[in-house]
Amino acid sequence: MNYFRKGFIPVMLTPFQENGEVDYDGLTRLTEFYVQAGATGLFANCLSSEMFELTPQERIRVTQHVVKVANDRVPVVATGTFGSTIEKQSDFVDQIYQTGIQAVIIITGLLTNENESDEVFNERVFNLLHHTNKIPLGFYECPVPYKRVLSPEQLNLFISTGRITYHKDTCLNIDQVRAKIATGLGYDFGLYDAYLVHAVESLKAGSAGLSCIQGNFFPELIVWLCENYNNTQLEKEVHTLQSFLTENMEIMHTIYPLTAKYFLQKLGIDISTFTRRETGIFSANIRNEVDRLYDDYLRLQEKLTLTVT
Repeated sequence: MNYFRKGFIPVMLTPFQENGEVDYDGLTRLTEFYVQAGATGLFANCLSSEMFELTPQERIRVTQHVVKVANDRVPVVATGTFGSTIEKQSDFVDQIYQTGIQAVIIITGLLTNENESDEVFNERVFNLLHHTNKIPLGFYECPVPYKRVLSPEQLNLFISTGRITYHKDTCLNIDQVRAKIATGLGYDFGLYDAYLVHAVESLKAGSAGLSCIQGNFFPELIVWLCENYNNTQLEKEVHTLQSFLTENMEIMHTIYPLTAKYFLQKLGIDISTFTRRETGIFSANIRNEVDRLYDDYLRLQEKLTLTVT
């Protein structure tokens, strides 16, 4: 997308106060944290943002707040396909686009039921395109309510309309990622990979960047990887970082996003660990694992000669 640079787009957290209200001062701090770490864009109102636990009004206000704080330094995208019908979804797409974001994201699992065919899904997408005028759109293969992965052929159908500019991919298959990247060549389109096990391969294949939950623990590491994945003088360091991300995948997904908020506290970010989503119990064992991850992170910072954010 011409308003995005290749790089890292965090799936933003939503800070809450201990009483469960959205912490907008905390959201300001968090937005600045991402931007100062080198993020090239922001994905607000996403699954990591606990979008399903926000009210429609909060989804709009949270997105407005992020756009205001970003202040044109980086572009912002946000989810818009809420509602039981295409008409209701298109209405919210229009509302959230008015916040000043660059593209509205379609959750693939919200357009059809899991047992409905690709043909039905395709028809719904084209219907949504028809009802949303010329608003730039993107896709997110979100795992909730279920994960619907687009085929390269489907993605090509949609990209060729000129309306699809963004895709957050969660297929976990590097060959599929390469095929999807190929379908977007020649269009104003970018694929952002969420699966860090093949992060370096994806970047080398031509993805527009990474959009992953790991950036809610240490965004500057994901930025560094996006900037240095192809640097022949840093091959050893790139391999070390790729291995670190792969080896610690499980703990970062455990009772997420609570663990991410706890990790940010350890970094000195003023954020509560309160989540509206039911994540599970933050046991002593999980806390110890996150503490161990933090210690390993500090040692990795020294190896990569980076400054702790």
